[in-house]
Amino acid sequence: FKAPSTDHPALYRDLLRTNRVHWIAEEPPAELVRDKMMECHFRFRHQMALVPCVLTLNQDGSVWVTLVKPARAIAPGQFAVFYKGGECLGSGKILRMGPSVYTMQQGRNQEGSPKKEEIDKIEPVT
Repeated sequence: FKAPSTDHPALYRDLLRTNRVHWIAEEPPAELVRDKMMECHFRFRHQMALVPCVLTLNQDGSVWVTLVKPARAIAPGQFAVFYKGGECLGSGKILRMGPSVYTMQQGRNQEGSPKKEEIDKIEPVT
């Protein structure tokens, strides 16, 4: 897929899934274990601005990352690095992506868009 412009909605996503996260200090952070979700920040490119997100812990140690606002040009194979209060918590390789903003906009014109459970069934990119 080639987007018509560098700012095309097809380049923006607000949901992704990592593989098992490598946590640095706490395996995984107590708040994430207790609440099954945690607000923090992440980046997927060196020196990019931190993006607010919510992590949802999966049983296999992977996480769903829901971004507060869609980010541009996230791709499988990149690493999501998580931060809280200026501290690096850990990182995980991005395996799967939720639908793009473009797909979500198209979906609003039709019946229901894919749910997290449906996205979960998609085979990971290797």
